[in-house]
Amino acid sequence: MQNHHHFILHKPTGYISQLVSNQRKQRKKKLLGELYNFPEGTMPVGRLDEDSEGLLLLTTDGKLSEQIRSQAVEKEYYVQVDGEITPEAIERLKHGVEISIFGKKYTTLPCDAAPLDPPDVGPPKRKRSDRHGPTSWLSITITEGKFRQVRKMTAAVGFPTLRLIRVRIGHITLDGMPSGSVEEVDGFQFGF
Repeated sequence: MQNHHHFILHKPTGYISQLVSNQRKQRKKKLLGELYNFPEGTMPVGRLDEDSEGLLLLTTDGKLSEQIRSQAVEKEYYVQVDGEITPEAIERLKHGVEISIFGKKYTTLPCDAAPLDPPDVGPPKRKRSDRHGPTSWLSITITEGKFRQVRKMTAAVGFPTLRLIRVRIGHITLDGMPSGSVEEVDGFQFGF
């Protein structure tokens, strides 16, 4: 029986959810492999885009990766949006909104969404000037993970995402991990 490795990572903004680059001529991107010496065969479970931050799980176990990416496992995000989010917009998010995935219309599954007091998540990578108007925070918990889904959902209800932080996958949370830190855990802690 193969011994698998499992990791919890607090992905900083500016990194792509990839360990090594397969493209020689690609402009220099920061890769997760620069944060830790992961064993061969390690793969991220799902992705966070370059501008997003927060919880990312990595494993050498493909079956566990599929299980975590399934709709049985919740993924929670703290989202800062442009403007004061309205109760109507939150209700629309909860019931599912139409977004585009690779040029095809898609209606998101119902989710949990609620306004949130500004969380203690540290400063953003880029400071936004107050002259751009107010912002607000909300928590969104989904069970799916389409390409840039949460960003597309908030834009669909008129409140573009400014900052996106994944704080929970199933029972695993960031739990105060500093940005850029990696923790190896055993299968029992990581298991779903």
